[in-house]
This record gives sequence, C-alpha cells and structure tokens, in this order.
Amino acid sequence: MIRFINVSKRYPNGQEALQKVSFQVKPGEMAFLTGHSGAGKSSLLKLIALIERSSQGQVFVEGQNLNGIKHKDIPFLRRKMGLIFQNPRLLKERTVFDNVALPLIIDGYRHQDISRRVRGALDKVGLLDKEKTYPDFLSQGEQQRVGIARAVVNKPRLLLADEPTGNLDPDLSREIMGLFNQFKKVGVTVLVASHDLALIAGLKHRILTLKGGQLISGMVDAQHGK
Repeated sequence: MIRFINVSKRYPNGQEALQKVSFQVKPGEMAFLTGHSGAGKSSLLKLIALIERSSQGQVFVEGQNLNGIKHKDIPFLRRKMGLIFQNPRLLKERTVFDNVALPLIIDGYRHQDISRRVRGALDKVGLLDKEKTYPDFLSQGEQQRVGIARAVVNKPRLLLADEPTGNLDPDLSREIMGLFNQFKKVGVTVLVASHDLALIAGLKHRILTLKGGQLISGMVDAQHGK
C-alpha cells in the first residue's frame, strides 16, 4: 500500500526533515509512526498525501509512484485517503452531519447517497444521535470522532492520522485507537503518527521510529516490496 525508497525531504530553509527513509506498509496493515517532536513524522505523512513532495527518492501508494503525479491529479489521489489531524478543524457554523458530508458534496455525490454514507460513518464512531449538533456543543473526544467520520465517509482504502489523540485524555485516546483498529479489521490500511509510546506499545502493531529524520526501527525491505 505504502512504500518509501530512500526518501529525503529538505525544505527551502535548509531543514532536512527526512533522510533516506525506506519502509513498507502492506495493504490492510495498521502501523504507528513515532519519534521526538521534529523527528519528521508530519513531513512523512504529508509526502504520502502529496501536501509536500519528496526532495529525493520514491514514494509509492498502491503501486503508483507519487513523483509522477501532476498537481491537477492530486485531488483524485486523495480520494483514496482519509486524513485525520490533532485538531479536527470542524466548521463551527455547520452541524455534525454537514461537516461529515462535506467531502461527498465536493465529490458530487447524490443527496440520497450522502445521507446514507454520512449516517453510516457517524454510526461507526458512535455519534449517530449527534448529527444535528454543532461542534461547539461537543466534547473534544466527540469532535475528534466527527473528524474520523469525515475521513472515512468516502470509504478510503488508506487512513493517515497525525497525532489524533494529542489533545485527549488516556481513556479517550484508547477509544480513538480502538476505532482505528476496527477500520483495520475491515481491510483499511492505517498509519498513525503518535508520540504516546505508552499508548501504542500495548496495541501490538508495528512501530516505525524516526530520529532526526532517519528511520531507526520498524522498517521492512522496501526495495523489493510490492
């Protein structure tokens, strides 16, 4: 599903965010990306979502070399992905239903399909009874679950999460990780960046560790992977 081959990322200010990183995440696998603040976790996820482009090396998603994707085709690539952030960035003037529906509206889905998919996504995250609620009336954990519902409403094959539990207490953090594990069980590939080692160590999934932009553990042979 995801393959990095000797990938480096240097920003215009000279910062070397990633240095010759190689790894593979197989279809349907759930893996964690960890490391100190500034280790390169967010940069790595941005390369997969083509928010940024690599300076060197090759990034593949579902066998497609992202180096060759034109700017106009990036939205089509992102339709395969669900993106989740520490701050779910909900539209406060819109209801929960409308926030989750937004990706489907942008993609031109029919009204009947939007209603069915949104309610299905909200049901998966346990918020079906909150569809008419506005974000300011939700707890932080509920807001994050709305963000997850929005990320999975178009049934992506790949889910990327950047510090999704950074603002949550330990119980809510475990709840959110449990949701990710449910998606993994139905075949979604999940890659979660997190600095919470105590949380992810007990979840029995592979951990990729970055230090100073270099991958120091958790790698598999990406050179010959598929």
